[in-house]
Formats: sequence, structure tokens, C-alpha cells
Amino acid sequence: MVETTLYQIMDELIGLAPKSFHRYNYNDIDWNGRLTGIVGPRGVGKSTMLFQYIYEHKESGHHLYVSADNTYFGANTLTDLADEFVKDGGTHLYIDEVHKYEGWSNELKQIYDTHPELKVTFTGSSILDITKGTADLSRRVVIEHLQGLSFREYLELFHSIKAQKYSLDDILEHKVALPELPHPLPYFRSYLQEGYYPFSAEGRFQQRMLQVVNQTVEVDIPQFADMKATTARKLKRMLVIVSGLAPVKPNADNLAREIGVSKNNVSDYLLYLEKAGMLGQLRDDTSGLISLGKVEKIYVDNPSLMTVLANGNPDVGNLRETFFYNQMRVNNQITSSRESDFKIGKFTFEVGGKKKGKKQITDIANGIVVRDDIEYGNGIIVPLWHFGLNY
Repeated sequence: MVETTLYQIMDELIGLAPKSFHRYNYNDIDWNGRLTGIVGPRGVGKSTMLFQYIYEHKESGHHLYVSADNTYFGANTLTDLADEFVKDGGTHLYIDEVHKYEGWSNELKQIYDTHPELKVTFTGSSILDITKGTADLSRRVVIEHLQGLSFREYLELFHSIKAQKYSLDDILEHKVALPELPHPLPYFRSYLQEGYYPFSAEGRFQQRMLQVVNQTVEVDIPQFADMKATTARKLKRMLVIVSGLAPVKPNADNLAREIGVSKNNVSDYLLYLEKAGMLGQLRDDTSGLISLGKVEKIYVDNPSLMTVLANGNPDVGNLRETFFYNQMRVNNQITSSRESDFKIGKFTFEVGGKKKGKKQITDIANGIVVRDDIEYGNGIIVPLWHFGLNY
């Protein structure tokens, strides 16, 4: 029989979770799949999604939530829990922060193979590579990636202003309409500062954000990559250096020399930081597969993180590019542009302030000027904030 304290903890956490606001992909997740993983950076709301789903479906099945770092697992295994839960009539098991449990992939595989009737949903760090675990789960698990709040979500969560999602075509055709918010720019400025992370509502954002950075770089990545403490410090040094220059074209020789590692390790370190939600790497389209393209620029992952790492004074031009890249990568294949800033499909985007001209895209077919500090656009000129309504 499953310990009653686990149910008590679950009930307390569910009671504290927000109920009315759902993340952009909440309804896209296969909650009744046999094995579903929700991965993403620290602090973007993975646990809250579990609590919301259990609360809304507690009458349809027998549900149990556990965190993988619960002291229960000092004397019990995940498979022990699953066995007892199924015997109790359990139908849906939710395992939070599975990466904190040693041997998680082997035990998830065993649970999957032993209990075909059990639905398992787990959350984990975005660093996890499911296909490279000690047990290959790639044929068994469906992975959903969760990013931080879009500007659209921020408006709803923090200001109760609801806006629909707009496709890229809708945005470029000036179909964005937000009658509840005739003057969006003050809200947009607030979003850039600290609106990407839901926990900013709890206050002390900069302090909490620095804790997220430290935990990610000093614990999550080293744990996954089996790094020594000295290597983890070099990783943090790399983040500090890159964030001070971003967006920047990577130079492996310079970075290797600055942090004191082999040039051959630089690309791996950058990839770890990218997967962990600390950096973004903008690639070209020469390979045909964007994930394999050559890295042309490195960005801080999102505007709020960039603001914190810049001690509250990020370069405004870099902040604009970071916002555009961050928001548009969720639903679009975004690559570097040889002539301008970004490409998405047939469109080329030049991002700038309210006086940004058309000179750089004059001779480019399907060129778009993305301007900050304007409320509305026309023709090929589109307000920057509109791209925050894409997801």
C-alpha cells in the first residue's frame, strides 16, 4: 500500500497551485499516454502543469504525484512505488524532477514494460537526452518541451488580459487585435525585464533568478555531464563571458583560452548551456537540418535572464533581438540571415528601434522591418511586441 504521506503532500501542493491559467501547450500534451515526459529549464512551470491536470481530472482515475527527490526514495525505488500504486488501483503516476533520481531511465523502462495499463507522466531538466540514458526510452516515451512565458501568456497570468495566439502569417498581415490593451508598450517593457518566468510573481525576482542560474550551472549540468567541480566553475565562467557579449559569433579559440579548456570542449559546453535554457544558438540553414547547422550567433536564452545577467542594464538592441529569437523559435524554424538578422521560411527580418529603416532589406524579397517602441504597423513594418503573441 502506498504511504498516505505521499497523498497528503500531493494534496497540499495541488491546493497551492494556480488553477485558472494554463500554459500554451497544456492541451497538446498526451496526458493519457503510457509514458510522457515534460522537459524544460528550471522555473518555467512544469510542476504546476502536473498539479493542474491532477486537480482537473481527480475524479477520472486514481492519480499520484511524487517528487523524485522525496525522502521516500531513500528506502524505496520508483519501481516499488509503481508496483504498490498499481496494486492499489492506481491509473496515473506523475514523477516530478525525474533527473534527481539515480537510474531513472532504467526504472522508467521497467515500469513501462511491467505495467502496460499504467499512465506515467514525468518532468525533467531540458538537459536530459532520453535517447542516451542507460536505458533507451526513445521508442517508448513522447517528449514535450516547455518554454517560459510568451508575452501573450504574461499578459494573462500577470494582468488578466487575454489575447489569442497569432500565427506568423497573421502577425505579418497585421491581424493582431488587443482592444483590452490600447497601449501595450509599458506592459511589454515589464515583460522584458522579468516576465519570462512565472515565479517572478513571488517577488525578489533577481535573487530567485540568480539561484536558478547557480543551480542549473553548478548542479544540473555537472550532474548530467558527470563534471568535476572545477569544470562546473569553468562552465559558469563561460556563461558570464558569453552573456556579456551576446549576441556574438562564437570563437572557439578565444573562449577556450578565456576559460582554460580545450577548444574541443567549447561546443559541448555551449550545447549544455543551450539545452539548460541559459543560452540560445542561432544556426544557419546550410545543412538542411537546423539542429545541425553552423552556429552563427549565440544569444542569452531570454530577455529576463539577459536583464539579470546584465545587472538590470542590458543593451537595448541586443534585448530586442533576443526577444524576437526567443519567441519565434517555439513555433517556427528560425535561422540566421546572410543579409539581415533572421530568416523564417521565405521571410527575412531586420529588428531595431522605432526609427529602424528599410535600407538593409531594400533588395530582399519578403523583407520585414521589426520595430520596437511602436504600437501598430503597416506594410512591411511590424511592431516587435506582436511577435510575443505567437504562442
